[in-house]
Amino acid sequence: MSEERGLEIEEKELGIQDRELGNGEVAGDKENIRHDIQGKRLTSARTSRIYDVLIWGSILLVAAALILAPLGLQTYGLVVLSTWAVRTISVHGLNLTLGYAGQVSLAQAAFMGVGAYTTTLLMINVGLSFWLAMIVGMFLSGTIGFLIGFPALRIREGHYLAFVTLGFGNLIWLVLRNEAWLTNGPLGIRDIPRPSIFGFSLFEPVRFYYFCMVMLLLVTLAVWYMVRSPWGRAFRALRDNSARSESLGLSQTTYTLMAFAIGSAIAGIAGAMQAVLVEFIDPDSFSLVRSLLFILMLVVGGRGNLAGPFFGAAMVTILPEALRFTQEYYLILFATAVILCMLYFPQGIAGIFPYLRRRFFLREVP
Repeated sequence: MSEERGLEIEEKELGIQDRELGNGEVAGDKENIRHDIQGKRLTSARTSRIYDVLIWGSILLVAAALILAPLGLQTYGLVVLSTWAVRTISVHGLNLTLGYAGQVSLAQAAFMGVGAYTTTLLMINVGLSFWLAMIVGMFLSGTIGFLIGFPALRIREGHYLAFVTLGFGNLIWLVLRNEAWLTNGPLGIRDIPRPSIFGFSLFEPVRFYYFCMVMLLLVTLAVWYMVRSPWGRAFRALRDNSARSESLGLSQTTYTLMAFAIGSAIAGIAGAMQAVLVEFIDPDSFSLVRSLLFILMLVVGGRGNLAGPFFGAAMVTILPEALRFTQEYYLILFATAVILCMLYFPQGIAGIFPYLRRRFFLREVP
C-alpha cells in the first residue's frame, strides 16, 4: 500500500504540465500530455468539440447582433456601441503593454490625446485627409511611446514605472490645456469633420457605426496575429520571468520598447477615431481619470487575454447606459457589479472560459 501511495504522489508531481498559467490559460492550449509513472501509458487531455462549437457559435452570434444592431437601435444606441468599439481598440493597446508585456502604463489616455489632437490639427489646419492624418497621429503616438519605454529599461518595478507614465500623462494634459495657440486650451476644438472613404461620406451615424466595427475588426486581427507570433511569446516570457528569458537570448530592451510603441500607436488610432466620433475634443477627455478607466476595463475584462478588452469595455461603457432606468442608483449598481466581477472573476470576465473548459470540456484519452 505504501508503494502504491508513493506512486500516486509521484504521478501527481509529474503532472506539472496541467498546471494553470498566470494568464488564465491552460498549459498546452489544445493538448496536455503526460506519462504515467511506469512510462508505459500515454494520456492526452483533449478539449471536447462541443467547446469549440459553443465558442465559435457565440462569436458568430455576437457578430450577427452587431451587424444587425442598426435595425433596432436609435442614434444614441449606435453612438454608445461606437464608443465601445473605440474604447476596445484603446484597451487592446493597453493589453499589449500591460497584459502581455507586463509594463505598467498610466498614460493610455495621453497617447489617445496625442493621436486625437494630431489628427484633428492636420485635418483642420493643414487640410490632410482623415486617413493620412490618422497615420501621422498613430506614428507620433508610437514614437512617443517608444521614448517613454526607455525609463522602463532602468525602472523594473511596477509602481516606479507607473509614476513615470503618470508624470508623462500629466505633462501631455498640461500641454493640451495651456498651449492655447495650438490646442485652443480648455475650450477644446469643435466641429471636427467626419471622414469619407472613396467619396462615400461617413457622416451618418449608421455609416460611422459600421466604420467603427470594421476598424475594431482590423485592430483585433492585428493584435491576434501579434500575440501568437514570436513577438507575443517573447512579451509573455519577459513578463513572467525576465532573467530567465534574457538567458535564452531574448532582448528585454527590444521587446520592452516594442510593447510601448505598439500599444501607444494603437491608442493613437483610438484617439483619432474618438475625435471624429464626438466631433469635439478637449484636454479633460484625455486626463488621468480616463487612463485609470482604461486600466479598469482591462482588469475587469481580463488582461493577457484577447477577449478581455471586449468584455471590459462593454462592462464600463454599455452597462452604465443599460442601468439608466434606475435613475440616481445606476452608479451604485454599476460599482457593485464591478466589485462582484473582481470578487468572483479575479482573472477577469474572460477568465471564465478557461475555467469552464477545464471543468466541463476536458477529457483524458489514451
